[in-house]
Amino acid sequence: MATARRVVLATDAFGRARDAELPVLIAALRERGVDAAAADWDDAGFDWAAQDAVVIRSTWDYTERLPEFLAWASRVAAVTALHSPAEVVRWNSDKTYLAELAAAGVPTVPTRFIAPGEPVELTEGGEIVVKPSVSAGARNSARYTPAQRGAAEAHVRMLHEGGATAMVQPYLERIVDGERALVFLGGEFSHAMRKGPVLTDTGRVDNTRVPHPDLVGHAPDAAELAVARAALTALATARAAGPLLYARVDLALDAAGSPVVMELELIEPNLFLTAAGGVDRFVEAVTRL
Repeated sequence: MATARRVVLATDAFGRARDAELPVLIAALRERGVDAAAADWDDAGFDWAAQDAVVIRSTWDYTERLPEFLAWASRVAAVTALHSPAEVVRWNSDKTYLAELAAAGVPTVPTRFIAPGEPVELTEGGEIVVKPSVSAGARNSARYTPAQRGAAEAHVRMLHEGGATAMVQPYLERIVDGERALVFLGGEFSHAMRKGPVLTDTGRVDNTRVPHPDLVGHAPDAAELAVARAALTALATARAAGPLLYARVDLALDAAGSPVVMELELIEPNLFLTAAGGVDRFVEAVTRL
């Protein structure tokens, strides 16, 4: 395809302040002859139709305004090329997609979803994690011991009161070995990072936690790459989605040491481009749009 002449990276007020890679990417794109700029996704006066491509970059408030954000994605996709596509954005915005991946045979963290109005009864053994199915950065998430089941059930009820579906997962003890983030650009594996555990204590929701603690580069093994690719293949099969501009597959190790999918990040993930030398690969993928 011809190089897109005008590309906008969609962000928001929070993203403009916190996305350190945003100006780096715009400068790198301009060096390649792309007329690149940033725009807030909720800027009612911005002409999205005048762009050759819109790349969702750091729309980090979308989980708090999901219906509005999904409506925006549909409107933009109707007038220009949106990356990721609106259907993929809608699918990936709610982590109930984990059930679909599991049904397709992709190794995933065992997850039970409890929608508002359903009975709140937590009978899982061992430590568990409770979080909303629409969330980012471990917001409104907490880890509980078996002795804290009452607090865990109260957490689920709190999520229901806010209209959210709750997720209940076993706490993976091997998370101390690090959560792996495998980044794909233009459908090809680019790089990977490993971070330390986020939920380091129990019985407490703490939305000030650092989402990517102790971040270091990571060389994924064959099993990790296979699981990540299986997840992306399952998405492509179910949603008729071709290679995405970007994708981040978050993995952890189960009790047997095998990789399982924690999350599939396709909307506005931190891609760790500057940390892993991925800026040029990202720009190259954009210029092929």
